[in-house]
Amino acid sequence: MDAVPIVHGGNLDAARRQFPDAPQPLIDLSTGINPDSYPFPPLPPDSFRQLPQRGALQRLAAAAACAYGAPSPDHVVPAPGTQILLPLVAALVLPGRARVLGPTYAEHVRVATLVGHKAEEVTDLHDLAKADLAVVVNPNNPDGRTVGKGELLAVADAQRERRGLLVVDEAFMDVAPAGSLGGEVGRGNIVVLRSFGKFFGLAGLRLGFALAAPDIAARLNTSLGPWPVSGPAIIIGEAALADSAWAQAMHRSLNRRARELDELLSAAGLHVVGGTPLFRLVRSAAAGALFSRLGRAGILVRRYAEHPEWLRFGLPHGQQEWRRLREALARFT
Repeated sequence: MDAVPIVHGGNLDAARRQFPDAPQPLIDLSTGINPDSYPFPPLPPDSFRQLPQRGALQRLAAAAACAYGAPSPDHVVPAPGTQILLPLVAALVLPGRARVLGPTYAEHVRVATLVGHKAEEVTDLHDLAKADLAVVVNPNNPDGRTVGKGELLAVADAQRERRGLLVVDEAFMDVAPAGSLGGEVGRGNIVVLRSFGKFFGLAGLRLGFALAAPDIAARLNTSLGPWPVSGPAIIIGEAALADSAWAQAMHRSLNRRARELDELLSAAGLHVVGGTPLFRLVRSAAAGALFSRLGRAGILVRRYAEHPEWLRFGLPHGQQEWRRLREALARFT
C-alpha cells in the first residue's frame, strides 16, 4: 500500500514515524534547501548575550537591499523567516477576495483564509487582476514555473484600481533566471518576499525579508516589534548577502548538480517536468510506490496528495547520499 504523503518537506520526525525501520541517518531530499551551507565564521559571544542593536539591523537591511535590488534599506523588512510574514502581509488589505496562482505552496491560501480573505487557487494569471490580494510564487514551487516582470506588473497595475495588493514570493529567486520585482516595490501595491535560508543552506537560522514601499515596510516592522531578528542571524545574514564571490561559485555548483540529478532520475525512468537548481519535480504513475520504497531506504522526498503522480527531489549532499539515492533508484527500477 502507498505511504501517506507528509504535508510539508523537512518533517523528519514524521518520516521516522512513517518509516520506523529505515536506515539512519535519514537523507532529507524533501526540501529545496541548499545542502552546502554558507561557511559563516565563529560568532562573537556578545551576539548571544546581548539584545540586537538597531544599527546592526539597519546594516542587515542595507545588505539585503543591495543583494535583492530594493530601492533602499527603508524598503526592507528583516524577519525571522518569510513564513512569519505571510499573515502580516495578507492582512495589509481588508478581507476580500484572495487568489493564488497555483498549484503552489499551500500556505498562501491557508494564511489568506486565516486572516479573513475568501481565498482560492487559480491557474490563469489573468484571474489575479480582480483580486484584492493576489499571490504569485516566482519561480514556482514545485514546478519551477516563472512569470515575467512585465506580466506581473500588468497584474499590479490592474489591481491598483481596486486598491489591491500583489505579493510575489521569490523564495527561490536566488537560483532562477527570472527577473526579481524587488526594484519595483516603490510602486506601492507590490510586496516581494525573499527567503534567506534556502539558497544559503541555513534554513534553521530563520531569516527572511519583505521588500515593500516604505509606508508598508513601516507597518510590517511595527507588527513584528523590536528585535525581530536574532543577533547571530543578523551577523551571518549581513556577511552572506555581501559575499558575491561565494554566490557566483554556488550558482555554478548548483546548476551542475541539478543536471546530474536530472540524469540520475531520467535513468530511473522518471520524467523530469520542472524545478529549479535546488529541486527537481518528476511525474510517474508509480510515484506512490517509489515514495514508499525510498522512505524504507531512509530517503525522504516530497509527495503531493493533490497530485499523486508528482515527486519532488532536492539535491543530495556528498558522495554517500548520491550513492544511496542511486542504489535505491536502481533497486526500484
